[in-house]
Amino acid sequence: MTLTTENLGYWYEPDGPLFENVNLSFESGKLYGILGSSGSGKTTFLSLLTGLDTPKAGAILYKGQSLKEIGLQEYRRKDVSIVFQAYNLLPYMSALDNVLTAMAIAKTQQSDPKAYALANLAQVGITSDLAAKKVTQLSGGQQQRVAIVRALCCDHELIVADEPTGNLDETTSKEIVALFEKIAHEQNKCIILVTHEQEVAASCDAVYELKNKVFQLI
Repeated sequence: MTLTTENLGYWYEPDGPLFENVNLSFESGKLYGILGSSGSGKTTFLSLLTGLDTPKAGAILYKGQSLKEIGLQEYRRKDVSIVFQAYNLLPYMSALDNVLTAMAIAKTQQSDPKAYALANLAQVGITSDLAAKKVTQLSGGQQQRVAIVRALCCDHELIVADEPTGNLDETTSKEIVALFEKIAHEQNKCIILVTHEQEVAASCDAVYELKNKVFQLI
């Protein structure tokens, strides 16, 4: 699996380009970091990679096919999962039901969806008792783990996370990044973390820094 950008560009009028002529490549089995200061354009870049927005110039290709050809809605349903900084869990549901709902939307093929979801939640420390609780009763770190499992259980090859450690303490942050590393390497996923934290970026296999409207491999 390869995700590539070809001469990608995006801008807001009348401010000029956030970035342009971006040519990057992302492969399965690796954890990538997109590093940049607040306001640099990295979240906009994430929106383009996940099909939440369309580029002003250039194209994004997934497995050699442009997102435009795949269809943005189809791409989001079948190919990419997003882990949001604010978790974006459904507050009136349990942790388990949040995962099962996402699996149903993605039409995940599992003979026993509940058992599959519970097994994945257990792997990140969310016991069956915790899984039965409303997500609002869980800690920030626990909610982030649920959000990650929700992304995983949809069986997408590509996972993109927006500032996934932004709301967490240092210890929990390290645990979450280690979890992403393990998932990328052991499950052959392509995981892209958008962050402003050098410590998070240091754990990635490759890091692209967005600075002065240019992406550089660091």
